[in-house]
Order: sequence, then C-alpha cells, then structure tokens
Amino acid sequence: MNSDKKNSPIIVIDSKSGFCFGVSKAIQTAEAHLQQGTGLASLGDIVHNEEEIKRLQAEGLHSIDWAKLASSSSPKVLFRAHGEPPSSYEAIKASGKEVVDATCPVVLKLQQRIHKAWQEARATNGQIVIYGKKNHAEVIGLCGHTNNEAIVVQTSDDLQLVDPAKKTILFAQTTMSNHGLVEIEQLLRSHLYKTEDLTVHKTICAQVGNRVPHLKKFAQQHPLIIFVGGKKSSNGKVLYEVCRAANPQTYFVSAVEELQPAWFNAAPTSIGICGATSTPQWLMETVAENIRTLLTTRL
Repeated sequence: MNSDKKNSPIIVIDSKSGFCFGVSKAIQTAEAHLQQGTGLASLGDIVHNEEEIKRLQAEGLHSIDWAKLASSSSPKVLFRAHGEPPSSYEAIKASGKEVVDATCPVVLKLQQRIHKAWQEARATNGQIVIYGKKNHAEVIGLCGHTNNEAIVVQTSDDLQLVDPAKKTILFAQTTMSNHGLVEIEQLLRSHLYKTEDLTVHKTICAQVGNRVPHLKKFAQQHPLIIFVGGKKSSNGKVLYEVCRAANPQTYFVSAVEELQPAWFNAAPTSIGICGATSTPQWLMETVAENIRTLLTTRL
C-alpha cells in the first residue's frame, strides 16, 4: 500500500487558470439576480463552457438571442463580460426589459476610450483600427462605439482595408495575444505612408495576455497535462495549443466523461491540470478528483 502511494502521481491544478476577473464578475452578477427568483436571460452564452452553463441553467439562467428576446419570460436581460454596442442597450430598453450589465470593467473602459478616440479621429479625418476577431462579441461591441466605422484587422490581408494616407489609432481586443499585436503594429507602420501617423494603445488584458508564457512553463513542469475547456471557447483552443506545443502529452477535455484511462498508462510522476479563462475552478477540481479515482482503481 505504501509503495502504491509513493508511485501515485502528484496532481497539480494551475493556480492561474480558470475564470478571468471579468468572467468571474459576470457569473457572480448572474447568481445574485438568480437568487431573487425572477429568472434571468443571458444575451448569448454567459461563458463558453458547457458545464458551467448547465450549472447556471439549473439555477434559472437561460440563454437567448435577439430573435428570442420578445418571447423570453424574464424581465431582465444580462449583458455578458464581452460587452455590447450602444444599440443593444436601446433595444432592451425599447422591449420594456431591464438590462443587467455584467460587462467586464476592462472592456467597459476600452469601449469608453475607443469612443473618445473615434470622436477625435472624426475631427481630424483619422481612422480607428481594432486588432481582433471580426465576429467576436467583444469586437462587435467595440465597433458599436464607433458607429461601426472602426476597421477590424486580424491578419496582414486585412490591412488593405486601412487607408495608408490617414492618421491611425490602433486598439486591441482585450483577449488577443501580445505577440500578435506587436506583429500588427509593425505591419501597420510599414503600410502607412508616414510611420508617425500611427498611435498604438496596448489594450490587451494583462491577466489574459500573461497566461500564454505562464502556461508554457506550467506545461513543461509536468509529464502529463490535462487541459479543461469548453468546446466553443476560442481562448481555450489557443491556450490548449500553447500547452500542446510545450508538451505533446497534453489532452483536451470539456467534461470528466472525456478522460481516457490510456492517457495515464505511462505512470507520470505528476499531472498538471489547467484551463481557459472560461473554465470554472470547480470543473478543474472535479477532473482532478476523477483522475485520482481512476488511478486508485488501477492500483
């Protein structure tokens, strides 16, 4: 029995994985309103994690889109951490429902900065460029604060949309990579007729941006990595690939049922568990407990 315990791998949950501040705040906001017993509708999934959505659905939260707004029985509509354009606030007000605003404070501040910069750019015939994903909810919200005049770029191909003769102000979606922003900045400087016409605001969330170098180190510290994330999470896909590049023995699961006994055949000395900014702590802990049970039954 003692030798079994000695041979059992150490299971470590990454202390910096799990909900970022904005998602955590949105979940807490939703739970506070759900406790009032009136139900709550989220405009889109509150978080890109299927297991967390199931948990909140059991408490009374349901997701809707604009087509289902009128038929929703909930008097309140929650805006997620991603944020929304001004038109969304107007539409909810017109529907007679109440907005529960769970926009991440970092995103909210960025919306305000972009709106102010857009007003200044209009006065000088300048342009706003946002480094981000075109159809991402956060970017849709940010563009809405420029009357949808901001130019969204993600790759070098998108630079053709940018007028090289205009003064340009560059912002970034809060969840993009720092490395990608540096590349876009360099490409823009080469694209514009005058390099001094570019002003760059580094608006990537530090809590999110710093996870890439951290997870690289974490993945290298353990022979086996279990990455826990939602199937719809773009952040999860990116961070999983970061781990897999650093450690080929990295496996992705969205629920405990997806754990495969064969992954543990090599008897690793330690197992690291980590996740996306949309991965709840309780789910990583549940995965860890299931791994312990799986290993115990095999001893």
